[in-house]
Amino acid sequence: MSENILVATAWPYTNNYLHLGHIAGCYLPADIFARYQRARGNKVIMVSGSDQHGTPVTIAAETEGVQPIDIVNKYRKNHLEVWESLGISYDLFTTTGTDNHIDTVQDIFTKLYNKGLIYKKNMTLLYSEIDNRFLADRYVEGTCPDCNFERARGDQCDQCGKPMDALELINPISKLSGDTPIPKESEHFFLKLSALEQPLLDWIKKKDYWKPNVKNFSLKYLTEGLKDRAITRDIEWGIPIPLEGYETKRIYVWFEAVIGYLSASKEWAQLQNEPDEWQKFWFDKNARSYYFLGKDNIPFHTIIWPGILLGYENHNLPYDVPANEYMNLSGGKFSKSENRAVWTHEFLEKFSADALRYYIVSNMPENSDSDFTWEEFLRRNNDELVATLGNLIHRILTFTFRNFDSKIPEMQKLESSDEKLISEIFITKEKVESNLDICKFRESMRNIMNLAQNTNRYLDSEAPWHSIKTDKDRAGTTMWVSLYAISAIKTFLYPFMPNASLQLGNYLGISSDIDKPNWEVQKPKSGTTLETPLPLFKKLEIDIENPLADE
Repeated sequence: MSENILVATAWPYTNNYLHLGHIAGCYLPADIFARYQRARGNKVIMVSGSDQHGTPVTIAAETEGVQPIDIVNKYRKNHLEVWESLGISYDLFTTTGTDNHIDTVQDIFTKLYNKGLIYKKNMTLLYSEIDNRFLADRYVEGTCPDCNFERARGDQCDQCGKPMDALELINPISKLSGDTPIPKESEHFFLKLSALEQPLLDWIKKKDYWKPNVKNFSLKYLTEGLKDRAITRDIEWGIPIPLEGYETKRIYVWFEAVIGYLSASKEWAQLQNEPDEWQKFWFDKNARSYYFLGKDNIPFHTIIWPGILLGYENHNLPYDVPANEYMNLSGGKFSKSENRAVWTHEFLEKFSADALRYYIVSNMPENSDSDFTWEEFLRRNNDELVATLGNLIHRILTFTFRNFDSKIPEMQKLESSDEKLISEIFITKEKVESNLDICKFRESMRNIMNLAQNTNRYLDSEAPWHSIKTDKDRAGTTMWVSLYAISAIKTFLYPFMPNASLQLGNYLGISSDIDKPNWEVQKPKSGTTLETPLPLFKKLEIDIENPLADE
């Protein structure tokens, strides 16, 4: 029976380009999961959008001497191009600037305020006398009081992931002028997280299927005790507070961006001309929602967003939050702010989407940090994607094409070796499914590669290049079984490398539609005319010292 599944990804700030760490952290795993669920016949919506508010955008605008909307338009265009080039299959990638999003955020704000879960009080903020302004969190840097990282932001430490108040920083400085800001009072609105602590704790304790790092990270903050947190800032770029007298303040981005999952679902339904369709994903208790993000975003999706939903209405809480660790760059962290990155759009100008998708899934930081190096990318592509998978597919297709009149041969009597490989096809199918169901993408790809390696061994053992000379029927059966194996690989590859899967289907004479995939393994149909096969993957030669240089 078809299920309703919401796939939600963290909303990227439109203040810079997307680097490979972003793709490995949440966007590729989300796409793999969404494609798999669609192929299984489930009703899936994959939503996210451009996070266009908050200080990251205003800081970039001030740095470049333009308006915030100019920064949004510049980088949103790039992000959309990356999704298309990489094959990230959003059902809707919207923005936090739509009327629909603003209305949804203000509705939630108002209802929580009326329930007493949002309240106002004076708070002490950092104020720069040189800049003559209150400094929103990301305008302040200092030393983290927990891990002593010296470049912690005023909203969160990138080193240890701790959310914080800028006043907690040791030796804070203004990122605008470099001066030392002073404490000063300002009236703001607070989310009463303290009132939500126990229901959140009870909810998370039951999540035994969550990744240990996600559950333990969340429980740590809950058991330490939740503090009420300000959700407005002295800033004029963002969503207005729906109350009179606060025209120079805005609802802050960390509160309103997570609401985008709900507002995007509503917008998607409107675009389908079925305005109530979103409710199937948010009110049906059998529906499941998966939130894909990097580990720095865990508390916003396991504490803040569920807390907002608990206080709002009877909406579904996250079913799973399969957050990844970091993919680092040659031993150091990818960083947009420090311009330490391999930018995805530059990578895709030189290398194929399939090569990148394969490398990332094979090296995905699911339970611990991984490391991107050009040497490892080259090895994975040439020794695994090309030499193991690509060569197997090409040798099976070319041998069949040349020796059986470009057609799939008849399957005659099956020997025990044939039956063993056919059995392994369906054992692999079960393994791939069980791993994808719980978001173990790297292990799923290993299952597929193991089937490819065993198919190679089967071919070597059966040696059809010898039997074709004395027993063409036996050689034909060997190739039919081998084609069965790569037909299965075509199916299993679809979530990971949709372009390669589609092309392999074309070579096999299997009619397929990349937008309407079939998860069933299709038997080779004897007599089907094969297309002239070409290699699916390209062997690479890379100048490691200057890998993205023009050839």
